[in-house]
Amino acid sequence: MNARTTPAQVAALDVDYVDPARLPELLADEHVLAIFGFQAGDTAPPTDDPRYLQVGLQAVGTALLEVWRSPYPVSRGRDAEGMAWASDGALMFGAMQVVEAAHGGIRNAAEHAYTHLLAALPAQGYPHLLRIWNYMDAIIEGEGDQERYRQFCVGRARGIGTIDTGTLPAATAIGRVDGVRVLQVYWLAARVPGTPLENPRQVSAYHYPRQYGPQSPSFARAMLAAAGSRLPLLLSGTASVVGHATLHGDSTERQLQETFNNFEALIGAARRHRPGLPEQFGHGSRLKVYVRNLDEVADVRRMLAQRLPADLPYLVLNAVVCRHDLRVEIDGVHDA
Repeated sequence: MNARTTPAQVAALDVDYVDPARLPELLADEHVLAIFGFQAGDTAPPTDDPRYLQVGLQAVGTALLEVWRSPYPVSRGRDAEGMAWASDGALMFGAMQVVEAAHGGIRNAAEHAYTHLLAALPAQGYPHLLRIWNYMDAIIEGEGDQERYRQFCVGRARGIGTIDTGTLPAATAIGRVDGVRVLQVYWLAARVPGTPLENPRQVSAYHYPRQYGPQSPSFARAMLAAAGSRLPLLLSGTASVVGHATLHGDSTERQLQETFNNFEALIGAARRHRPGLPEQFGHGSRLKVYVRNLDEVADVRRMLAQRLPADLPYLVLNAVVCRHDLRVEIDGVHDA
């Protein structure tokens, strides 16, 4: 089955967190574009539906499913490389799970994933990446340029090839702690391009200096969908980085505050394009909070309660951020 359909729809997406007991109902819903479960370890997923991805990150506390819904009927399938996809005529979800050992390590696995997905998307009729997630085991293992995240960045850049940095998608790269050396990459693509956004408090990741590795990371800080679309602001993984330097490496509380300072700047940049976007996180926002140290989760929840509305849904996931001195990272979506 091919994902190509008549491009008549206006792109629209709703993101929510729901009880896992609703999985059968969600799988029967032809308007569900993607479903994500969070379970560490090499366990069998509850379904082989291409719209479902079991992410190897362990949810801390209430286990919820992340669900992407479309107003349009969704087609779905897998290609010869095992790439899962689902599309609604305006947007396309896709996912690849690449066994590192089959490609000689994380660098080549990343190159393979990006080479394939960037070739597949135009062929399917959805050439514009809006948002992408990259989850890998042991992200900061290795010394110097052999660190796994730095090697991933090299492979990703090789897979992307020559590109205008002003078209890069929003992104997250996070370390799993499950010991499974499978690179999980999933994304949201569209028929028409969005507007990548940068944070005025930060150096663009693709301009990081050499001290962070032989290849700068390839992503934008956020993405606004095309004018007329009904998509939330797509926020990249955001942490306590100002300029290009990590701040407050000895304090999770201060890093969390700096992270929210960065979100405030990012939302401000987005509001220059979309003035109706709320200035603060609210009922239209959904966040994933990646926390390195499990013994800090209760403190992180307390800090979040001081900064977020009580009715704002969020997930806490045990994960490793891509720098040794970063203790917490947050990504998500934001809308009215």
